[in-house]
Amino acid sequence: MIGKFMTTMVAATAIAAVAGMSAQAQDVTLRVHQMLPMQAAIPAKAITPWIEAVEAQSGGRIKVEHYPSMQLGGAPPSLYDQAKDGVVDIVWTVLGYTPGRFPKTEAFELPFLGAGGEATSRAFHAFVTEHAMDEFEGVKPIALHVHGPGLLHVKGDGVGNLDDMQGLKLRGPTRIVTKLLEKLGATAIGMPVPAVPEAISKGVIDGAVVPWEVTLPLKLTELVNTHTGFDDPRGLYTATFVFAMNQASYDKLPDDLKAIIDANSGIETAGMFGRAMDEVDKIGRAKAEASGNKIITLDPTETARWKAAADPIVAEWIVEMNGKGVDGAALVEDSRALVAAEAGK
Repeated sequence: MIGKFMTTMVAATAIAAVAGMSAQAQDVTLRVHQMLPMQAAIPAKAITPWIEAVEAQSGGRIKVEHYPSMQLGGAPPSLYDQAKDGVVDIVWTVLGYTPGRFPKTEAFELPFLGAGGEATSRAFHAFVTEHAMDEFEGVKPIALHVHGPGLLHVKGDGVGNLDDMQGLKLRGPTRIVTKLLEKLGATAIGMPVPAVPEAISKGVIDGAVVPWEVTLPLKLTELVNTHTGFDDPRGLYTATFVFAMNQASYDKLPDDLKAIIDANSGIETAGMFGRAMDEVDKIGRAKAEASGNKIITLDPTETARWKAAADPIVAEWIVEMNGKGVDGAALVEDSRALVAAEAGK
């Protein structure tokens, strides 16, 4: 009896140990890496809530470590490859930091397209899902989104009309926006957004084009005097972003944990990221107003001048895409229709 009892106990212990090891093996820690401090709009109001939701819905089986401000090394343009190559599990980055790598997504960087962060983010996620998933091999896009309307933030008297752009040295975030600034008469200098404050302080640039929300972590209201927007809710430009997971990191998850990631991916998640941008845009503008900076809104006639000057950027991009065997005009048409549909809801 004792022998049988001991045999049973040993077997039970072994089964429990195997079960425990199996459960433990299905727990996972994911590392998120991105370029901005934790208090910036997306880290605070999109990535952190996303992490909290995933951890809660998984019953704690998914743990997420969030590394802001490039704490794991590299420069912002390396973030996408860090996810693609499995250096980290998840990144948030600007698609335009790797020029030419995501050509079809550039349709959403074209001038006077974006109609607010949330609506345009939903449109952008739908656009990529339909037209450009082939550009994201090796990662699982969790959310594809944009920021709110881009505007000019400049030292001195600022920009009161198109002529004032002549000779200005302005930071451009992406290939398309850099070309746009050159077309408008400025000298465009490309650089990741964390480099902007030092570049302004040292006189390397006179200002930058960013949405209102970015002025907060960069403290732009202390570095420039003027902010110029347009009599059009669509703004001068928008930049595109991806919150993406290494495909292998996703594939090795058990099915129930994949379902958690899936439930927190897609157009609704993209909308959440865009909504965070919209919310903090309001705070950024209020900060500029409270600082006593000059806020310029170009009237309809002057805004029309800028649109006419920017139109060749669209035409050139269509020709460029046609040369790649892609129907550029169709992409422009669809991007505009998707934005209009989302903005009209």
